[in-house]
Amino acid sequence: MKNFFLILSLFCIVTITAQETKKKLLAKRVSNPPKIDGILNDDVWKDADVAKDFVMFRPSSGTPEEKNKRTEVKVVYDDDAIYFGAYLYDDKPNEIPKEFANRDNFASVDWFGVMINPNNDSQNDTEFFVQVTGNQADAKSNAFNEDFSWSAVWDSEVSVLRDGWVVEIKIPYSALRFSNQEVQTWGLNFHRHFRNTREQFTWNYIDRTKGIIQQYAGTLSGIENIQPPTRLSFSPYASSAFNSYDGENSFNNSIGLDVKYGISESFTLDATLIPDFGQTAFDDIVLNLGPFEEQYQEQRPFFTEGTELFSKGDMFYSRRIGNAPVNYFDEATLTENEEIVDNPYKVNMLNAVKVSGRTKGGLGIGVFNAITEKTEAKIKDLSTEEIKRIVTEPLANYNVIILDQQFNKNSSVSLINTSVLREGKVRDANATGLLYTLVNKKNTHYIDGSVKTSSIIENNEKTNGYFFDTSMGKFAGKIQYEAGYRMVDEKFEINDLGFQNRNNYQRYYGNFSYRIFEPTKNFIRYRFNTWGNISYRKSDGAYMDNRIGINFNATTLKQLSFGVNINGNIGKTYDYYEPRVEDRYYTDSPRLNFNGWLSTDFSKKFAFETSVFHGIRIGESRIYTEFDFSPRYRFNDKFNVSYGLNMGAGKNSKGWVNELEDGTIIFGNRTVKNITNSISGRYNFSVKSGLALTFRHYWSPIEYDNEFYNLEQNGELSPNTYSENHDINFNSWNLDLSYSWQFAPGSQLVALYRNAIFNEDTNSDLNFNENLTNLFEQPKQHNVSLKLIYYIDYNNMKGWLGKS
Repeated sequence: MKNFFLILSLFCIVTITAQETKKKLLAKRVSNPPKIDGILNDDVWKDADVAKDFVMFRPSSGTPEEKNKRTEVKVVYDDDAIYFGAYLYDDKPNEIPKEFANRDNFASVDWFGVMINPNNDSQNDTEFFVQVTGNQADAKSNAFNEDFSWSAVWDSEVSVLRDGWVVEIKIPYSALRFSNQEVQTWGLNFHRHFRNTREQFTWNYIDRTKGIIQQYAGTLSGIENIQPPTRLSFSPYASSAFNSYDGENSFNNSIGLDVKYGISESFTLDATLIPDFGQTAFDDIVLNLGPFEEQYQEQRPFFTEGTELFSKGDMFYSRRIGNAPVNYFDEATLTENEEIVDNPYKVNMLNAVKVSGRTKGGLGIGVFNAITEKTEAKIKDLSTEEIKRIVTEPLANYNVIILDQQFNKNSSVSLINTSVLREGKVRDANATGLLYTLVNKKNTHYIDGSVKTSSIIENNEKTNGYFFDTSMGKFAGKIQYEAGYRMVDEKFEINDLGFQNRNNYQRYYGNFSYRIFEPTKNFIRYRFNTWGNISYRKSDGAYMDNRIGINFNATTLKQLSFGVNINGNIGKTYDYYEPRVEDRYYTDSPRLNFNGWLSTDFSKKFAFETSVFHGIRIGESRIYTEFDFSPRYRFNDKFNVSYGLNMGAGKNSKGWVNELEDGTIIFGNRTVKNITNSISGRYNFSVKSGLALTFRHYWSPIEYDNEFYNLEQNGELSPNTYSENHDINFNSWNLDLSYSWQFAPGSQLVALYRNAIFNEDTNSDLNFNENLTNLFEQPKQHNVSLKLIYYIDYNNMKGWLGKS
C-alpha cells in the first residue's frame, strides 16, 4: 500500500514546463445598456475592446480565420447584466444554412457561442449559444459532461446583413454564479461554427491533443463593483388533461410550482411541488428476454435539469423515483372470487428538492431529496363485496448527498451517498462511493477509479456488498491507451436508487487506440481502436468469459462518416446470469460479431444513416442479423421529416424460459424477430413555436418451435418433453403530436395529443398486417392535455412592484 501511494504521488507531481498563452479582453462598464435588437448601433459598442483573430479548433488546429469570414466580439456590462456584441463576417450570407430547431437543439445552421467561467477555475463553463436563426441553447460543461438540460433565462437577437450576421446577447447576472468580489476576472472563450464546411473557430487557441476545452479559456477583466443578485424565480404551472381508455373517460386538472433559489453565490435550491409529468416523452419500450433490467432514459424535466453533479458513479438512477410499484399486484395471484378494482401502475411523487453548486475553491456539493406516496391496490371480494387494500409501494424517502472536489484543472475526488428509507418493516437501502480521477498537470496521463459499498436492510437482516474499480492510461496525443481492473462481490446491490446489471465478478480490461487530429488527404478524422477483457467469478474465481474487439471510424472530406467493428471471444463462455439461479451457469459457444455503419452529410436536404449487424455462434447454426435505415429529408428551413426502420432476426437462439417447482431450469430454442418503424417530424413557425410529431411502433414475435431443454449441472442442455406455450407476440405503439409556444422568456404553452396501444399475447405466427389488425383490436389510450408554465423572476417582480 505504501508503494501505491508513492507511485500516486509521483504521478501527480509533474513540473509545468510551459504555459499556454491566454488572450485577454477588457470589459467596459456602461450606464445605459444596449438595446438587444441584433444591430450594433448603440454608442456603448463604439470604443469597447475587441476580441478578434480567431483560430481554427476543428477540423484543423490553429489555422487563422479568413479575413472575409472573420469574427469580432465586444463586451460591456452594467449593474444587472453582461452584454456581448458579435459581428460574424461572411462574404456569402445567402449561403449560410438557416434550418430552424427548438431550444437546445442544433440543426443545419451556423452558430456563435459564449463560454463563461466566472470562477476562472479552468474546469466549469457556463455556455450560451445563438444560431443564425435566433434559436438559443445553453449548457453547463466540465471535463466529463456538457449538460444541455440546464436552462437559464437570457436574451438575444440576430440580424443577417450583406457581409455576415450580427448577434447581440444579454446575460443577466441571475443566470451566472460568481463571488462577491470588488474586482472580477473571469475565464472566457468564444466559438463560431460554420455548418457548410464543419469548421469551428475559437478566440483563444485550444489544443485538442491534450487536456480539456475549459482549460484553454482566455481571460475577461475590467468587471468591477457588481453584486450577485438575488437568484429567485418561480415557475407556476396549470394543466388540464382528458383521458380515454377502453371506453372509460376521465378529466384531470392540476396546478403546481417549481422554485429556484440562490442560497448563496455558489449554491442553488431547486424544488418541485405537486409535480405533473403528464407530458413527458414516451419510452422506447422493447421486449426484454434477458436476465438484466432494461435501462431507460430520464425524460422528466426536474430530473434532467442541473443533475450532472448527481450522476457520478452510476449510483443515482432517477427513474427509480415515481416508477412502477415494487410490489405491483399480479392478477395471477387472484382467487376465483376476487377482482382488481384499482391497481396503480406508477407511484406518485409528492415533492422533490435538490441543492447543488460549486465553491470558488472547486468543491461541488449536491443534496437531493424526494418523497413518494404510499400506493395501494384495491381488491374486491365478489362474494362479500368487501374491498381490501394491498400496499404495493410504501411511503418512501429518497436521498443523495455528494461532495466533489476538483483540483489541478482536470482532477477530482468525490464522495457520494445514496439511501432509500421506506415506511414500515420494508426493505431499506444505503450505498456509499468514493470516486477519483487524478490527471497529471501536463494533461496526458490519468489514474481513475472508485470504491463503493452497499447495505441492504430487509427482514431485520443487514447485507453488505463491495465494489472496486481502477484504471490508468494515456488520453492525450495520437496514441492513447488504458488498463484496468474491476471487482464486484456477490452481495453488492445499488438498484434501489442506482443502476447495476450484475454482481459477483472480477474483470481485467484494456484498450489501445490511434487517432488523428489534423485532416489528411482523404479524411477529416479517423480513429482505430482495439480492446479486450477477461472475467472471473468473484466468489470462487471460476472463469466466465473473455471479449476482444477491433473497430475503425472515420469521416471523409465530403462529410461521409463510416465505421466497422469486429468482436468476439475465444473458447467457450460460462454464463452465470442467464439461468437466474445462484451458482448455476450455462455453457455457451464462442461468438463472432460484425457491425458496419454509414452516415451521409446531414447539411444536405436528404441524408441518411444505416447500419448492419451480423453475429454467429461458432460451431452452431445460431445467427442474429440486424439492419437499420434512417433517412431524413428537409423540405425547407422550417419543415423536416425523419423515418427509421430497424429489423432484427435470429434463429436457434437459446435462453431461459422457466424454473419448475422441483428446481429444474428450462431453456428454449427460439426464433426471434423485431421490427421498429418510427417517424419524427417538426414544423417550426418560428424559433419559439412549432409542431412536433413523434411516432414509434415496436413489434417483436418470439416463437419456441416446441424445442425445450433441461439445464444440466455442467451447464450443458439436454432435450426434454416440456410443452408449455411460451410464444410471445409483443407490441408497443406510441404517437405524440404537440404544439409548443414560448410566449415569454422561460414561459411556455404546450398542447399535446397522445395515442398509445400495448399488447402482449402468444400469437407469434401472425404476419405484419395480421398483427396490426390484432393490435388495433386492443384497448386504446387517447390523451389530450394542455399545460401552461409561466416564469417569474424575483428581480423583475421587484421592478414591477416598484413602478406600481
